[in-house]
Amino acid sequence: MNQMKPIIFIPSFAILRIRACFLLFYFSTFQLFSQYAPPAGQPGSTAIYKDSSIIKGWAIGCTIQRGLMDISTPGSGFASYGNSEAALGKADNSTISQGDGGIVILKFNPPIMNGPGFDFAVFENGFSDSFLELAFVEVSSDGIHFYRFNSVSLTQDTQQVGGFDTLDATKIHNLAGKYRMFYGVPFDLEELKGNSGLNVDSITYIRIIDVVGSIDPAYASHDSAGRIINDPWPTPFASSGFDLDAVGVIHAAFNSIEKNTADRTVSIYPNPVTDQIIISSDDSKIEKIEVCDPAGKILLSKEILNQSGIIKTAILSPGIYFIRIKTDDGFIVKKINKF
Repeated sequence: MNQMKPIIFIPSFAILRIRACFLLFYFSTFQLFSQYAPPAGQPGSTAIYKDSSIIKGWAIGCTIQRGLMDISTPGSGFASYGNSEAALGKADNSTISQGDGGIVILKFNPPIMNGPGFDFAVFENGFSDSFLELAFVEVSSDGIHFYRFNSVSLTQDTQQVGGFDTLDATKIHNLAGKYRMFYGVPFDLEELKGNSGLNVDSITYIRIIDVVGSIDPAYASHDSAGRIINDPWPTPFASSGFDLDAVGVIHAAFNSIEKNTADRTVSIYPNPVTDQIIISSDDSKIEKIEVCDPAGKILLSKEILNQSGIIKTAILSPGIYFIRIKTDDGFIVKKINKF
C-alpha cells in the first residue's frame, strides 16, 4: 500500500527571508570579488600618462596642511618632504608628502568642467604597480564647500599592510594613488552632478586628503561604504603619507585652455625675471596678464589689449611665481623665476 508523502508548508514570510538571504549572499560575494581597473599598461586600465594629449592644463595654486609622520605617535612630528610648488604644473616626480591625514588644496584657473568622460587626473609617485599610497579626492566650486568622490577599497582589513607592503589595484576605485609614478588616476565630475552646492562645470579647487592606512579603528580611514581602507602604514618618515605630484586638467571651463595655439606663439622674456617681464605674441592679441604666487593669489594684474606688453616685477621677492596670460585665443599659465 502506497503511503501519501507529507506536504511541507513553508510560510510566505519564510520564503521571503530565504530569498533575502540568498540575495545578500550573492551581492556580498559579488562585491568581495569585484575587479576594478588594473595597473597602468594592462588591458582595461584607466591610467592616464603625464604626456597624454588629453591633458590640457595643471594646477596653478597650492596650500598644504601637513599630517603627522605617525598619527598614533603624537611626538613623531609632521611630514616635511617637498613644498607647495612641487604640486604645481606638470607631473614630474617632484612631490609634496602629506603625512597621515594631511590635506592639500589645489587651485585651478580656468576652472575644470564636466565634459564627456574623465575630467581630471591625480598623480602620485608610487615606484611600482603594487606599492600604492592612497588619498581621497574632493572638489569645490567656491573653495568652501567640498564634495568627495565615492571610494571603494576591497583590500582585507584583518592584517595590517606594512609600510613597504603591496596592494592590488583591482580592489581599489576612486582613490588617488592606485597607479604608479607618472600615471594619473582619472575622475569624472558626472558622478557628483546633482549636489546642490556644487557647480560641476566650474570646479576651481580640488582637495586631496591622505588616507590613514591603519586598520586600528582609532585612526582608520573608511571608504564610502564604511569599510576600513588598509594601505601601507606606518610610514614614520619625512616623506610620510600620500605624495602628491600633480593634478592634470582634461576638460576646462569654456574650453579656454584647450585652445593651445596661443601657447606656441606667446613669448615671455626674460625668465628668470628681474625688474620686468616682456610678453609678446605674433598672432594673438594679449588681453590681460596676471602674476600669482604658488598659492594662486594674484599679486600683479594688467590689462594689455595689444600684441605685446610689459609688467613691472620689481616689487616681487625672489622666488617662483606663475604668470597667467589671457589672449583672444585662450589662456596660458607659465612658471617664472624671480631673482
